[in-house]
Amino acid sequence: MTAAMAELWPFLVLITVGFLPNEIWRVFGLVLARGLNEDSEIVMWSRAVATATLAGVIAKLLLFSNGSLAAIPLSVRLGATAIGFLVFLVARRSVFAGVAAGEVLLLAGGYLFAN
Repeated sequence: MTAAMAELWPFLVLITVGFLPNEIWRVFGLVLARGLNEDSEIVMWSRAVATATLAGVIAKLLLFSNGSLAAIPLSVRLGATAIGFLVFLVARRSVFAGVAAGEVLLLAGGYLFAN
């Protein structure tokens, strides 16, 4: 095995095991959803399930953090989330602006208030 291959094998495993199986289902979903009406009940239900899943993941990351994020106080994490959401609303629902503002505040709060 060459030195370059020894360095790249974790990325190849990640693509083969992590990316490709998920991408196949995404493409399959796009093909199936092509003719669906955006106001149909199945699309609205799918959107609601996706939103609820995302909200659950965010709540878990905020309230039950582990690793480096756990070193940042809960008040800083909640404050960065609230400010990020407010920036999202003020910036005409710009996801980029909201995420960027929340991330800057989270990093600054982590730097200033971490244990």
